[in-house]
Amino acid sequence: MSTKNNIIPKLTLVGAGPGDVDLITVKGVEAIGSADVILYDALVNPELLKYAPLGTLKIYVGKRNNNHAYTQEQINSLIVDFAFTHGHVVRLKGGDSFVFGRGYEELAHAKLFNIETEVVPGISSSIAVPELQGIPVTNRGTSESFWVITGTKSNGQLSEDIKLAAKSTATVVILMGLNKLKEIADVFIKEGKSDTAIALIQNGSLPTENLALGTIETIVSIAEEEKIGAPAIIVIGDVVKLHESFPISLTDWKYLLN
Repeated sequence: MSTKNNIIPKLTLVGAGPGDVDLITVKGVEAIGSADVILYDALVNPELLKYAPLGTLKIYVGKRNNNHAYTQEQINSLIVDFAFTHGHVVRLKGGDSFVFGRGYEELAHAKLFNIETEVVPGISSSIAVPELQGIPVTNRGTSESFWVITGTKSNGQLSEDIKLAAKSTATVVILMGLNKLKEIADVFIKEGKSDTAIALIQNGSLPTENLALGTIETIVSIAEEEKIGAPAIIVIGDVVKLHESFPISLTDWKYLLN
C-alpha cells in the first residue's frame, strides 16, 4: 500500500473468477490485500472485499443489463485520478478481465499517464461454469474446438459471430445472451440444428446456481419453466449431452465417449 507521503500510482487488473470466492487466484487475493482503492463490478462476489486492508476505499462501478453506475469513460478517469491521489488501484472484475471485461481498454488508458500496470488473470466463467456442471467445452470425439461469444454487441444487436458459430461443429458458449435466447435459437434452427443440445446456467459456481437443459427447439419454454434469469451462460453443442441429467440414448453415449 502507498502512504500519503509516498504515493506510487499503480493499476492492477484482477479477474475475480466466476463467483465462488474460493475460485479467485492467490495472486488476486494478494493484489486486493495491497490495494489503496478497489473499483469492483456487479459480477464480483462482495465477500472478496474482506481481503482488503482496513481503510481501503471500495467503490462499486458495476455494469449489468444496461444499468451502469458509471460509464466506461468515467471508470477510466477514476482509475487515473485514484492512482495519483491514493496509489494502488485494483480493478476487480468478474471472470477474467480480458474476456468481455474491457480490461485492455482500462490498461491502455492508464499507460497513457505512465501509470504502472499489472494483470492478474481470472478463471473465465465461459469455461469454469460449464465445467462445474460436468460439461466440458471440448471432448475427444465430440468437440474439438469452442467459441466464446458475447450475445449482445454494444449497439444492443445480436452478435453476427453467432451465425458463423452455428454453421460449425464447435461447442458454442455465449455470455450475456439470455435476453436474446429466442433470437439465438432461431439462428440455430435456420441451420437445421433444432435438436442440438443446449444448457443455460444461471449464477454459476454460487449456491443459487440454476440449470436448464434442453434442445434448441425446446429451450425457450424450458427457460421460462425453470425461471432462468441473468446472469446466465449459454452452452450449445453435443458436449451438453455429457451432463448427468441430460436424457440420452445408449447410442448417444457410445458416440460421445468414442
